[in-house]
Amino acid sequence: MLLSLCALVVGAVIHDETGTGGFLVGFGLATLPLPFVVLAARWLRAVAPLSPGAWLFAFGWGACVATLIALTANGLLIQWLSGEPARLAPSQPDTLQLTVIAPMVEEAAKAGALLVFWLRGTPRGHGVLVGLAVAGCAAAGFAFTENILYLGNAFAQDQRLGVWGLWDSATVVTFVVRMVLAPFAHPLFSGLAGLGFGLAVVLGPRLGRWRLALPLVGLGLAMALHSLWNASTSLSFFRFSAVYLLLMIPVLAALCWVALTVRRRELRALRRVLNHYVAAGWLAPGEPSALGSPGGRARARRAARRARGAAGARALADYQRAATELAGLRGEATRGRVPRDFATQERTLLHTLWKHREFASPTTLATARENAGAQQAHRR
Repeated sequence: MLLSLCALVVGAVIHDETGTGGFLVGFGLATLPLPFVVLAARWLRAVAPLSPGAWLFAFGWGACVATLIALTANGLLIQWLSGEPARLAPSQPDTLQLTVIAPMVEEAAKAGALLVFWLRGTPRGHGVLVGLAVAGCAAAGFAFTENILYLGNAFAQDQRLGVWGLWDSATVVTFVVRMVLAPFAHPLFSGLAGLGFGLAVVLGPRLGRWRLALPLVGLGLAMALHSLWNASTSLSFFRFSAVYLLLMIPVLAALCWVALTVRRRELRALRRVLNHYVAAGWLAPGEPSALGSPGGRARARRAARRARGAAGARALADYQRAATELAGLRGEATRGRVPRDFATQERTLLHTLWKHREFASPTTLATARENAGAQQAHRR
């Protein structure tokens, strides 16, 4: 209900700013990067045990709640500091707005999604990837709504000036800058905050109260990088290119390397830890390898959908998510970080496995055998 209310308010405000034509054009163009968001979510899904509702909540928070907070706070702060009413997307924002107000307000608003997951408790052993996933989804949602606003304003400007040429169009320039050159900007900024939250979850037992500093450091780095990026857009082309190539791209590459490394490590740990549950009879031999393979998990979900429709796919997804959380919980315990409610959490996850085992276990093993047979035939 909160997300829906915020969506209605934000939609009405942007429609009032851009007009019907601008809103529709901006909405259509802003949807183009969304398939990449879905692909990134699917890539993290194997080791970030979040439900579809959690992914949608994070995206909705960025698209609706964070955007509304940013629009309101930006306007109030600018009016308070300058005494002049501020438009939602000013054509010539001043230095204070670009480098101080917008980065601080927007990054804090997007980090609200991380705070919600922090307070609810992230799955044990999956802090870093969950932090990156939640931050990335919230940032993608924020960028989606912001793109509607900026592209819609650009289209309305072209209409007012009667500009329809490709090279003179503000819509084309805005599209190239925001969605071709830097579509990853907001996820990159928020990714630093997500990394800070994730490290606080993973390293929390070692750091004690000092763990609270990690989210603040991550958020501070996100604000600083956002500020520097905004400032670079007013520099010469050479200096802008230097910031883009020497700072933005390397930081993005480093964040991707962290995600790849942690994902690979957690998949290995998942296969190793789940073997203990094979010995205890909760899983069948061969299931840990299948559950530790992202491709195998995806094939099993597709097979479940073919066999029993959406209900089968949901059951198998719940089975896989429970196994992933179980591996993270047990992995934390083996490293000496045993939560007080370990037995309760383990019992709940095992109950989920047992509930879906009759259907999910044979499906998982069958698809793994089919894939192994196809690979052998291909090698021959």
